[in-house]
This record gives sequence, C-alpha cells and structure tokens, in this order.
Amino acid sequence: MLAALALAQFICSFAGSNMNVMINDISEDLDTTVQGVQVAITVFLLVMAALMIPGGKLTDRYGRKRCFLTGLVVYAIGALLSAAAPGLGVLILGNSILEGIGTALLIPPVYILTTLLYPDVTSRARAFGVVMALGGIGAAAGPLIGGLITTAISWRAAFVFQALVIAVIVVLSRRIEDPLPPDPTRSFDVVGAVLSAVGLVLVVMGILAADNDIWLMIALLVLGVLVLWWFFRSVRAREPLLSLRLFHNRTSNLGLVTQNIQWLLLMGTSFTVAAYLQVVRGYDAIQTGVIFTAATLGLLVTSLSAERLAGRHSQRTLVMTGFAVSVVGVVALVALAGSFSTAWAFVPGLLLIGLGLGVMLTPSVNVVQSSFPEEQQGEISGLSRSVSNLGSSFGTAIAGTILVAGLTKGAYAVAMITLAVFGLGGLAAAAFLPRETGSKTGHTPRTPAPRTSA
Repeated sequence: MLAALALAQFICSFAGSNMNVMINDISEDLDTTVQGVQVAITVFLLVMAALMIPGGKLTDRYGRKRCFLTGLVVYAIGALLSAAAPGLGVLILGNSILEGIGTALLIPPVYILTTLLYPDVTSRARAFGVVMALGGIGAAAGPLIGGLITTAISWRAAFVFQALVIAVIVVLSRRIEDPLPPDPTRSFDVVGAVLSAVGLVLVVMGILAADNDIWLMIALLVLGVLVLWWFFRSVRAREPLLSLRLFHNRTSNLGLVTQNIQWLLLMGTSFTVAAYLQVVRGYDAIQTGVIFTAATLGLLVTSLSAERLAGRHSQRTLVMTGFAVSVVGVVALVALAGSFSTAWAFVPGLLLIGLGLGVMLTPSVNVVQSSFPEEQQGEISGLSRSVSNLGSSFGTAIAGTILVAGLTKGAYAVAMITLAVFGLGGLAAAAFLPRETGSKTGHTPRTPAPRTSA
C-alpha cells in the first residue's frame, strides 16, 4: 500500500521537474521559446495548487481510494496527450491542465491515507519519510531521468514513461483499503473552489507577466488579491471549501509556511539552474540531468533517514537545520558558478540543497498533519499540498521570470540570491516552531490498525 502512495508522489514530483532539462528540445520541436516552456511548467504547478484544496474536500464526499484512482486515470490521459502534442497549446492542455487536475485529485488521498493508516507518530514519520523521500527524489531526479530519456529517445518518451508508471500504481493500489467510508451527504462549496482557483491563477500569472508588462503585472496581482479576499470573505457557508479554523493552529501555520518555502527553493533552483546550464552554458539534456544527480543523492540520504532523525531531534531542529544547509547551498551555487566554468562548480551547491531539503521535508509535513484529528485530515491535506505546490509555482515563476528576463550570468545570480532570501525567511519561520512537535503539541489521529491483504 505504501509503495503505491509513495510512487504516486514520486511521479507527480517528477512531472514538475523533468521538463526543466527539455527546454531546448521542446522549444525547437514545438517552435516556442524558453518562456513558453516556463509557462507550461508553471501552469502545471499552479493548477495543482489551485485545485488541491477542492481535491482534498472531494475525498470526504467520494472516498479517498476513488479519488486516488480517478486522479491516476486523468493524469495518464494528460501524459499521453502531452506525448503526442503538435504544439505548445496541446502540451499545456495535456501536461499543465489534465496532469495538474489528476495530481490535485490523487495527492490529497496519499497524505490522508498515510496519516490514517499509520496512527502513531513514529510509524507515521517512517511512512511520511518514504513518501517524502520519493517525492523529493522525483523532483531532484526528474532532470536526470528526463535527460536520459530525452537524449536516448525523445522528450515525448518522458511522458509515455509517466503513463507507464501510472499503470504500475493502479495495479499496486488494489491492496489499498480506505479506513473511513465516504460521506455522499457532504456538500461541496463550488463558489469557493472557483474563487480560490481564479485568485491563485491571477497572482501567479501576474508574476509571469513581470518581464513583459509591469502594468499588466500590477493589474493581475491586484485582481488576484481581490478575488482571494472575496474567497476568504465568502467562507461562511455551512460547509465551506476551506474552514478558517484550520488557521487557528499556530504550529500548523508555521509548518505550512516552511512547506511553501521548501518547495519554492527546490523548484526555483531546479528551473533556474537547468535553464542556465542549457541556454547560457549550452549543455544538453543528459549533461544537465547528470549535474542534478548531486541534489538527488543529497535528498535520498537525508529523506530515507527521516525516522532515525525524528527519533533523535525535534521537528523544529530538523527544519531549521534544513533551511540553513539549503541557503548555504544556494550561496555556493552563485559563488562557485561565477568563479569556475566547469560543471563541477554546481555539484557542491546542489548536494547541500538536496541534503537540506531532505532533512526538513518530512518534519514539516508531519507537523502539519499531526496537528489535526482524523475528521479534518481531508481539509488539512488539501491545504497542505496546495500550499506546497503554490510554493513550487512561486519558485518557478519568480526565479524563472528573473532569469528569462536576462538569460545571463548576472540574471542567474540575482535569481538565486532571491531564492536564498526566501530560504532565510523559511529559517525565521521555523525558529518559531515549538521545540517539541508531534504527539506533544497536536492531535494524533487514532485509528484501528490497518488491515492487511494476503
């Protein structure tokens, strides 16, 4: 069961980063620009963020396993459509829209089921460690795997690979049993879903418009903020899309901030470094992917040690350490890339970022999920994943827009320094987390031991 859930997180994270090494290939094949590919990547991440909260709510109404399987099918259709895309528009439809919708449906059940099937903090830390390790590795190894497939076959084959992995997940998911029955009587806040999605889309599209039209950027940002304000004002229905009570938990709020910035760092760094290597340095897909192996190794080492680390250190200590190491990694990427022309100059920084992110991804998720009882797991899971994917969107949009505006060594340095500043903000937020988090500070959902299949 855990294999299916972890593999689902892997492929969704992989989808968010593997296109970074295909920038030149896709641009040439579809007759588009680097900015066009950036838009496709950012919209995919944005659709996930915008629909993750509604996706989490739907699990209560239709059941976690049903939403999980539906998301897998929609995702697979999008992947196959992307593989056959004749132009950027169809690629955005398949990859950005359909894969984004599929991910928004299948990811909340991953975190809800993991929380419900592993009731105590220790086993849940181990389970989340596996899920987050696969997620982090998918994001970090996406460039390497994507580069290998693109070089050996073509960029289109990378989407066929995603569809094949989805088929494996569907087979593995037969062993999953939903611990809680669906509740068809639960209402669904359609207006809230539309307002939240539209607001987030406007904000991120405003960031993307920064290098083209400053007034358009301002207009989109203001309009987006107004729509989001309308959304929060409207959250007074009997069964709102997002209960404001979720924000009454200070520990969870801080955990959500750290999650957002962690994925902003990961995806922002991935896009910025990959685009710089290919467009400015002239590296091909496989060369770019090999360089990113350093980040993958770092994430693998620390993510798979999540249970052991959680037993020895507080969640607060792990998150703070992760941010500190990641910021040092970003600084190393700027300093060494500016001083040396060799590809090895990128390895120390990427390794440090991978180590740092691997240390803190699992604690941040565990802090948030463990802060609420099981009846609120649908809501908090959707919110948690939405916040994380919104961070991914912001990372690609902000750092990517700075880089694409110049596509020079100077623009690369400014983009990376911007990411480092965000990392320091995450470190500051983590410093306010309670010294002891988990079972001592939040609710630990209590459920019967999960049933096993022969």
